[in-house]
Formats: sequence, structure tokens, C-alpha cells
Amino acid sequence: MKAVECTSTEEIRGLASALNPAQFEEDHADVHLLAVDDHDGPRARCSLWWSKVPKLDTHRVGVIGHYSASNNLAAELLLRRATGRLRDAGCTCAIGPMDGSTWRRYRFVTDVGHEAAFFLEPQNPQEWPLQFLVGGFSPIASYCSAINLDLSCPARRSERTAARLRSSGVVMRSLRVGEVGWYVPRIYRLCRVAFRNNFLFADLPENDFMRLYEKILAIVRPELVIVAEQQTELVGFLFAVPDILRQRSGLPTDTFIIKTVAILPRRELAGLGAIMVELVQQIGRDLGFARCIHALMDERNTSARNISDSYAQTMRRYTLYAKDLRFS
Repeated sequence: MKAVECTSTEEIRGLASALNPAQFEEDHADVHLLAVDDHDGPRARCSLWWSKVPKLDTHRVGVIGHYSASNNLAAELLLRRATGRLRDAGCTCAIGPMDGSTWRRYRFVTDVGHEAAFFLEPQNPQEWPLQFLVGGFSPIASYCSAINLDLSCPARRSERTAARLRSSGVVMRSLRVGEVGWYVPRIYRLCRVAFRNNFLFADLPENDFMRLYEKILAIVRPELVIVAEQQTELVGFLFAVPDILRQRSGLPTDTFIIKTVAILPRRELAGLGAIMVELVQQIGRDLGFARCIHALMDERNTSARNISDSYAQTMRRYTLYAKDLRFS
């Protein structure tokens, strides 16, 4: 077993990595690593980032993503080589799994629960988190998803909050057919401001953001995309989509997913997130959905958890890992 480093799509393609070489380029990774068996070929893989990465305290962060390992021996070799390569690049902390930043796929499922996997959710064998722990990584952040099994439950709306928002000129509505693509650049500008203080936030070029959304526009139901506007300014946004994985798995197509809620950090907009979540669940019920997943919430985000806890029960947990490279 040996570790091999690739720095171009041609090398990745030549070594038959399971990673799509185009993804390496689109995600702006610095290096792709493979653990290769002389007889069986690649047995584990990951990509590394250190040029454009999130910030964490005084650390120089390195990121491990595009991760896959078919056995523990290959994983041990791969993670040892990955952390050594990041240390050589000047990094003092390795974080993973994360495909470059929190805009893309990141974290492991660590408590599966009993619900089926849903659309846009990370999926992994249970061995992968254990491989990170054996490699000297520790949890750095925890996340959860929750499910509302009864969209007919009474609304939690605060009429006082709704009235205050209306008096401030805030108007909420679903997007109409044909509007979603036009709104994506405005949503990008909103998200950059709304999320800039989030844990491990990193900026993302607009072209990359557009590419991420273009991949899923075909399955978007515009009724499930809520915008909040104040005069002509977009001040809030909720993005929800049908859970198309249920249809592919032969399960009832009765579930939709609240994926993103973004609100400008202004005092007069307090409570807007709760009102938008209530509104989209009412709309989902009217469209014939019976269940709603509140997806991938940071456990430290008490605002999001409080809104979700009014309707939903935790169904899955996830973990992001880190390793201090200064003392390894």
C-alpha cells in the first residue's frame, strides 16, 4: 500500500480515482491523495485544501474532503499522509470531512436514527467517523436534522412579531414559476452577509454559488422558496425542496426539506425566521406534503433549534472533526 499525490485532473483520471476529476477542479482543491494497493488499485482517497479555506481562531486551517476509504488500513495511511501534507503546507489545524468549505458537502453522519437518508444530506459508512478518530481527530462541531411528522399542528405564529414586521415594510411571499433563477444572484448577496459570522465561514465566488444552485434548479418547487423583501431589498430567504430521494427509493413522496434560512442581521428583522418556517410548512401542507425535515442545523444555533423544537423531533446527528497539527 502506498500514498500517491495528484495535482491535476489528468493525473486523477490516470490513476482511476473514484472522484470525478471535474469536481476536483470545480471545488478548487490543492491536492488529491490516493492510498493505492499494488494489486487492487486505489483503496482510499481525499482532497486537500489550504490556499482558500475557512478561518479558525489563530490557526492556519487545512481541510480534508472528497473522502472515501474501503478499509481501515488504507484510511490510516491516507489520513497520516493527508495531515503530514497539510503540516508541510504550513497548516496548524486539519478539519474534515469538508469539500473545501461549508458551502459544499461536509460532516459525517454519526447517529443514523431510523429515518431514510434525504436529498442533499451527507451519507457515509459508519466506519468513516471511526477512521478519523483513530487518526487522532476529535469532534469540533455537532449538527442535527429534525422531522415534523404533522404539518397540521397548530401554528406557532406570534401575531405581535408578524405585525411588527409588516409595520417595518417586510413582505413575504413564495417565488413564482420562472423567478427562482432570477433571484439566485440576490440570494447569493444576502447569504454572504447573513452567514459571515457563522462558524468556519469562508467566502465563495458568485460563479461557484451559481453552479451549486444550477445543479438543483430542475427539482425546485418555487412555492417552497420564500423571500422576504423590504421595499426593493431582499432581507430574508428560505429555501426548501421536495425530498426526491424518497421517490427514487420507492417511498411515499410526502416529505420536503427546509435546507437554508438566511436573514440579514438587523434588529428589526428579529423573528422573521420563525415566521418564514411557519409559512413554508403551511404551504407544504397545502401542496399535499405530510412531513417536513429541518435539515443540518448547527447545534450551537439556538435560534434555529428553538424554532425547530416547536414543531419537530431530532432524527439524525452529524459531526465535524479537527486535529491540531502543532503537537502531532
